Amino acid sequence: MDDTPAPTDDPKPKGKGRPTPKRRDAEGKRRQPVSAPKDRKEAYRQMRAKQAAERDKARRGMLAGDERYFPARDKGPARKFARDWVDSRRLPSQYFLPFSLLILLATWVPWPAEIRAQVLNLVIAVGWPIMMIGVLFTSVYVAWKVKRQVAEKMPDESLRGVGFYAAMRALQIRKLRFPPPQVLPGGRPVQPKR
Repeated sequence: MDDTPAPTDDPKPKGKGRPTPKRRDAEGKRRQPVSAPKDRKEAYRQMRAKQAAERDKARRGMLAGDERYFPARDKGPARKFARDWVDSRRLPSQYFLPFSLLILLATWVPWPAEIRAQVLNLVIAVGWPIMMIGVLFTSVYVAWKVKRQVAEKMPDESLRGVGFYAAMRALQIRKLRFPPPQVLPGGRPVQPKR
């Protein structure tokens, strides 16, 4: 009989140091009391509360920029690059909606008849065409530039829809963009709100 102790650097230790728990004890630890609703109204109330909590968690995640909570159209490194590229610039197309509102308000103001004709002529003959040409050229430029840069920086990424995505984001007012901008104009990161 060999009385020498087993070496301590043995890769397979003998035993786990505690007994295996009985099945009923292990299952008993996992079990939690189930609070079944009393009736259908209570079940719907609980379901709505759970869904509201999930929606709130997803909304906070989206506002924080967590890509897990983004809709499918906003996911992926190519879309993130497009968002950051657009958000880091001041583009003429982002002023499309405020300019449209200004033109609309100018046509609603009850001007005197001779001034009203001049205002409408100015809006229809000058304002709208300049705005539409600016938006068109900006959108084409943004789509072309973003697609080209994504192709250079991320050759494995799909380019499908990236240019259109960037052009549509460039049309939105900065404060209303969703997902919210992560960079300021100029490229500095947005400071988190406290």
